[in-house]
Amino acid sequence: MAVEQDPTAQFSALYGEHHAWLAGWLRRKLGNAADAADLAHDTFVRVMAGRDLTSVIEPRAFLTTVAKGVLVNWYKRQALERAWLEALAQLPEAQMPSPEQRYVMLETLHALDAMLDALPPLVKRAFLLAQLEGRKYEAIAAELRVSLITVKRYIKQAYLQCLLLADDLPA
Repeated sequence: MAVEQDPTAQFSALYGEHHAWLAGWLRRKLGNAADAADLAHDTFVRVMAGRDLTSVIEPRAFLTTVAKGVLVNWYKRQALERAWLEALAQLPEAQMPSPEQRYVMLETLHALDAMLDALPPLVKRAFLLAQLEGRKYEAIAAELRVSLITVKRYIKQAYLQCLLLADDLPA
């Protein structure tokens, strides 16, 4: 890729020279042109929000790396949505949330999933053991092989992340 000083020109050159290739690469991975086009777009959005492009020596390798991250997130989102739809299918018709409620609930699930993934692994594990399995802090400390005070710090850290997430969710 030619080195240009203007970031807009750098991005435009990268996009113009490699968008079709990236969309084709994603189409081969997914077997679906529409999803590939969406993910190619998402990849370039991530590139645009990311680093200075003057240091990119191998544009296709760079785009492949970014696209793989986008693809992993997409697969994860798809799995979460499938699980959500399966859970909804178990509800009686009278308890089925409206389409608007389902959308808000799904977006909340995605935000919660992202928040949990942002936590350090032991913090996430401690929080899930406490919240989903109802484990006592002492049992969590023993399982994770950390002190009781560490478990309390982990849970506090996770709760603080939940509070920050709650501030960003729709009312």
